[in-house]
Amino acid sequence: MDDLPLIDLAAPPEQLSADVEQACRDIGFMYVVNHGIEAATIAAVRAAVIGYFDRPLEAKLADSITRDNYRGYIPIGFFSPNTGAAPADHYEGYKLHFETAGSDPIRLSCDLYDENRWPPGPAGFREAILEYWQACDRVAGRLLGCIATILGADRDAFLALFEKPLTNMTLLHYPPQAADSNGFGIHPHKDTDALTILVPDEVGGLMVKKRGRNEWLDVSAPQCALVVNIGDMLELWSGGYFVSTPHKVVNKSGRERYSFPYFAVPRYDVVVEPLRERQPGFERDRVHVGDVSREVWRTNWPDTTPGRPEFDLGTLAD
Repeated sequence: MDDLPLIDLAAPPEQLSADVEQACRDIGFMYVVNHGIEAATIAAVRAAVIGYFDRPLEAKLADSITRDNYRGYIPIGFFSPNTGAAPADHYEGYKLHFETAGSDPIRLSCDLYDENRWPPGPAGFREAILEYWQACDRVAGRLLGCIATILGADRDAFLALFEKPLTNMTLLHYPPQAADSNGFGIHPHKDTDALTILVPDEVGGLMVKKRGRNEWLDVSAPQCALVVNIGDMLELWSGGYFVSTPHKVVNKSGRERYSFPYFAVPRYDVVVEPLRERQPGFERDRVHVGDVSREVWRTNWPDTTPGRPEFDLGTLAD
């Protein structure tokens, strides 16, 4: 495969289902067109992301994440790739999660829920992010409903697993890397979520590993297309029928790169286990969403190492 498959959300249901199934089986990545997210919505969120990272470092550091609240600013070189030893990734970020009011009783059941930290600038930042987030919710709902049908699950019951989710977004700025650099904007990894939605940046840099081959495919999306990939949770739900594919970012374009991936994650108390017969050789254990999400969060800090060997936290060798 020399390019990602193209999925048209406006296709007839039978065709859409067949195309999504094939993409999830072959590589787990796809270009999605006719997704319904307005160009103005995307332009507004991109401008908000660029405007945020253009602020002085001191202002951004005032919004830094903490161990108690994985929301806010992530300085360049701060996080390690879930190993405690590998070089840090070359990006700065801002982490946001599904917004949960202080009065919501779910916060008494799981400490991963909280209100977001919204920076004081740039103007319109919160509004742009939330409008885009809601649009991604709709796209994710369409695709997850289609995937539920493919897996033989009840569509409404499956989508109910994403009510009050641990869905999150990371706003990212990748400064240019030196041409002779061996580091990564983001190291090779698989996503630990169910579904990721990304607006590609025209400068490129995203690479997807070809299935069964030690080669990387440069992602170059058609105009107006989203890049969507399934994560480890959907691979597990499918019993290995779908594939969660390694990918990485290397920005040697000489230009600033910006990204704002949306990660669809079920509610904290959902237990992910195969909905269909396991594929030969697929032996992964069932996963409690809250537990694995907490471990991903905890092990991003540079002075920690994984404490739950049964969890696949996504980090891979190049």
